[in-house]
Amino acid sequence: MPFATAAGRSVAYEWVGDSNSGKPTLVFLHEGLGSIRQWRDFPAKVAAATGCRALVYDRYGYGQSDVLAERKRTVRFMHDEALSALPELLKSLAVENPLLIGHSDGASIALIHAGAGHAVRAVVAMAPHVFIEPLCLNSIVDAAKDFETTDFGEKLGRYHRDARKTFYGWADVWLDADFKGWDIRDDYLPQIKCPVLAIQGYDDVYGTMAQLDELARRVNGRCELLKLKDCGHAPFREQPEQTLASVSRFVSGL
Repeated sequence: MPFATAAGRSVAYEWVGDSNSGKPTLVFLHEGLGSIRQWRDFPAKVAAATGCRALVYDRYGYGQSDVLAERKRTVRFMHDEALSALPELLKSLAVENPLLIGHSDGASIALIHAGAGHAVRAVVAMAPHVFIEPLCLNSIVDAAKDFETTDFGEKLGRYHRDARKTFYGWADVWLDADFKGWDIRDDYLPQIKCPVLAIQGYDDVYGTMAQLDELARRVNGRCELLKLKDCGHAPFREQPEQTLASVSRFVSGL
């Protein structure tokens, strides 16, 4: 697996699809405990359905990228990724005007990046966080209990170089008292003028449909919503056919 440098860290990445298609590059941004491998075959299926090339990468602290070095991330860790690491990575790999496909934390990073004025063709935001809800924080408390009392940590270890550092590098920030005020609705969403497709499941334990409704209300570009029944936090795993069809249609329509 090749590596690139972003914000001073070594990050693993891989390409999927045809490099000579002449179509926008899809950039996949994983969830808060995700990685390249946890996307499974979704990037390959989207690339095949649209004819686009896809870039999939492990953010710093995840997967096969550099293990988290600091004791605790700051509450602006998604801003740091969107405003510093992601631009450097795209520049180093000569990716211009990408179409960002993000899940959970990755969706928020995509929205911040687009809202900060970076050239973005469009954004697909699956289960995005645009403000903090008590439901989300309660679920992270439950996740921390599961990490210590079940085989959850062992399962994460299949994908990450240091599962404990990956998990608490995520959970400790979300459970920080200062993180309750984290909110991108006013500072970033109104600046997004590119097309957006937002997808969320009604059974998502990390956010309600208020996340999608706020996103649609505040962005200044075209915004499509897909609200899925019988679906939790990961639409591409739990409702793969509907999610693939919607994302592929949206991308091809551009």
